[in-house]
Amino acid sequence: MKTAIFAICFICITGAAFGQTASILSNAVAPITMSGHAERASEHALARETSLLATSSYSYAKGEVPLADLGDPIPYETPLGDVARAYRKEHANLPKAVKAFEK
Repeated sequence: MKTAIFAICFICITGAAFGQTASILSNAVAPITMSGHAERASEHALARETSLLATSSYSYAKGEVPLADLGDPIPYETPLGDVARAYRKEHANLPKAVKAFEK
């Protein structure tokens, strides 16, 4: 058994060694050349101002808004810890397996 395991490991290791010596890429150095860009940054006049707001009038308000006024009520979600405790209690109340030996 040890001989078979040794043979399999030896074949895998020698295969990996031959894989490392295969020359897929050439060793010749090739410097990176970037093509030049004909247009360069230069000073010019800025564009006209445009509003980012909709066509309606601009308004603002100060103060705090109650959470209930913001729209749909936030649904209550059971915390994960409570869910885990409920599952643990349910699991404890389940019937246990009965061991049966057959000879």
